Amino acid sequence: MSHGSERYDAHLDEYRGIAYINSPEMYKELYERSLNSPEEFWAEQAERYLSWVKKWDFVVQSDFEQGKIKWFSGGILNAAYNCLDRHVETIKDKPAFHWEGDDPDQSYTATYLELYERVNNFAAALKARGVKRGDRVVMYMPMVVELPIAMLACARIGAIHCVVYSGFGPEALAYRIENCLAKVVITADGGFRAGKPVALKSKVDAVLESCASVELVIVLKHTGATVDLNGPKYVWWHDAVADPALPSYIAPEPMDAEDPLFILYTSGPTGKPKGIVHTHGGYLLYAAMTTRLVFDLKDEETFWIAEDIGCISGHSYGVYGPLLNGRSSVIFEGIPGYADHGRLWEIVARHRVAKFCTRPSTIRLMAEQSPDCVDRHDITSLKLLGLMREAVNSAEWRWYYDRVGKGRCPIIDAYSQAEAGGILIAPFPAVAPLKDGSCSLPFFGVRPVILDPATGEAVKFPNQEGVLCIERAWPGMARTIFGDHDRFVEGHFSRIPGLFFTGDGAGQDEDGQYWIIGRIDDVINSGGHRLGIPELEAALIRHDKVAETAVVGYPHPIKGSGVYAFVHLRDSTEKSDKLKGELVDLVRNTVADFAEIDVIQWVDTLPRTPSGKILKVILQKIAAGDVANLRDFSAIADPAVVESLVKGRLELGA
Repeated sequence: MSHGSERYDAHLDEYRGIAYINSPEMYKELYERSLNSPEEFWAEQAERYLSWVKKWDFVVQSDFEQGKIKWFSGGILNAAYNCLDRHVETIKDKPAFHWEGDDPDQSYTATYLELYERVNNFAAALKARGVKRGDRVVMYMPMVVELPIAMLACARIGAIHCVVYSGFGPEALAYRIENCLAKVVITADGGFRAGKPVALKSKVDAVLESCASVELVIVLKHTGATVDLNGPKYVWWHDAVADPALPSYIAPEPMDAEDPLFILYTSGPTGKPKGIVHTHGGYLLYAAMTTRLVFDLKDEETFWIAEDIGCISGHSYGVYGPLLNGRSSVIFEGIPGYADHGRLWEIVARHRVAKFCTRPSTIRLMAEQSPDCVDRHDITSLKLLGLMREAVNSAEWRWYYDRVGKGRCPIIDAYSQAEAGGILIAPFPAVAPLKDGSCSLPFFGVRPVILDPATGEAVKFPNQEGVLCIERAWPGMARTIFGDHDRFVEGHFSRIPGLFFTGDGAGQDEDGQYWIIGRIDDVINSGGHRLGIPELEAALIRHDKVAETAVVGYPHPIKGSGVYAFVHLRDSTEKSDKLKGELVDLVRNTVADFAEIDVIQWVDTLPRTPSGKILKVILQKIAAGDVANLRDFSAIADPAVVESLVKGRLELGA
């Protein structure tokens, strides 16, 4: 684990006067109480953050051996009620969402009252068409306000929503519909991406014949593209909600805290997506608490996580977390860099966004291609910046801190997982100095354990790297994989008995702050030497002409496994054999003399999930020349990337 010694603490004095968690002592007292008296601690939080129809019978029941977790079992509540009904009388005119279209000239604001009325209206339309408690509803939509409306309408009537990222193709969509046996699909005529229309309904049409469970398709008119409805299963959204017979109010369905709220498909190590199930009680509490406390989000502040709703951070911090706290937030249909690189900051300036969070790849894009894009806009409203877990190098972190935050905004570099339901480890803005690259301290109730992979015992020294596990249950954790609980147990509970296995490696420094170092299986055994992939990637990224890289192993006739590097260069950099030689020497000199890069393939982009995670399983097949088995693109945000990579691999002839 390598990191600098510099501490960033310019924000501490200000935040220690205003933050909810306003000192190291306060954090320590609450954290220790969450571990030592968990039932008392979480019962207090559940009463503070959520409204209940009936209190729970048990705070927590946990069996890691069987992978069976329950929080607030027997308690009755409803997610939509907690997000809307209990707020609407007091903040009915407050913005719930500021929507910004792909087109910079398109925007509008939905208040809490409007959102409440539209959720009731759409819930009534769903009920009128036979959608009921427990039915699965797939949402394949652009980033529009109708997406959270549909999510909350499902929650209101007890249906289970499953949001599918709109960049997925028909194969990925079909897998998810079939796997969760969806009864309803909600889509749109299309969306927009970088000024170009993106067809959505036509992709639904392409898969419906193989998806026998689907009885209803609701189509939102968004782009105005000419599309026809294909028979009695289809209905326009505007027609569905315009029925004068629909009631204006739908009573929230009483849901047990352990009833499923949503299914979210995420990539697995085999490339086969897994449907993570989150429930009403524990998930809602965790989303509400982490949003409020980690981002220190105040009543009057506008929050924006520039992330797709189709991933867990979009669910927890784009929809549920802000609404549960009665806060205002932003939904953005566009992409960073369109129509210019300053678009994000123009939105921040116009809506006076106080707390802003994005992924490191966005910061990388800005810092590399338009470092002065921030300077054209008044972003003095910003008080805090966030990064959702994806590796960020020191130069990019400092650009974000200095250029965007002006050296005064703390950066919340958070570690989270889809299975976690939200943030597991992150800085609290008033607790400790920041270190670039560190995710800092665990959230309440989260007890990390770092195990030495050689001995299976807890590491003994600061900065000693190991396998990151969690020792006990926390409310936001997933309950199962839909239809495959054995896979859930195998992936997270059976590998290291008694602990939740995250799949990531980590270290803890002398100040108690945590550092995530990547997947623990990211090791190549090459010629008898074990080479850590994160270390190889970190060495390559040190070169000032390298923008991004991904390293995988591939079959080597002599060494067993060779090292194959996919390298994305910075703009205008010439691709040459000379540069390849420099990178090979850099790795040897930085990591070890036996650390040899065997193949370098220049790339323009890398295959990612919607949350920004690079899909190594795809890269491994390409490096191995196993392109015939590249059939499952269901986890890829942009499948067209694969064609470019395969072409480059064939031209390389390695």
